[in-house]
Amino acid sequence: MRYNIYIYILVMAVVTYLIRALPLTVFNKKIKNKYILSFLHYVPYTCLSAMILPAIFYSTSSIISAVAGFSVAVILGYFKKGLVTVAVSASIAVFAVEMIMHIY
Repeated sequence: MRYNIYIYILVMAVVTYLIRALPLTVFNKKIKNKYILSFLHYVPYTCLSAMILPAIFYSTSSIISAVAGFSVAVILGYFKKGLVTVAVSASIAVFAVEMIMHIY
């Protein structure tokens, strides 16, 4: 059985377009419900977390170094350090743990 890739591309384009265009056509008025607005406010953060969190733990050669980098990032983020500071510090922590693990 031979598959036509253009059919797949067309179906993906239609589905992507519907997901983006349907809310514009369904919701004509401004949303005033505070619960729905609160839910919609947190959706980007939730999606970003769902994409990033698994990548953190599977991007290193061991889970121990991943947890070390994640811990450093969470601690520095809690203390409201800048994005570059958090990213560089977490990377250094992962590198240091990886080097220690290779020695032992």
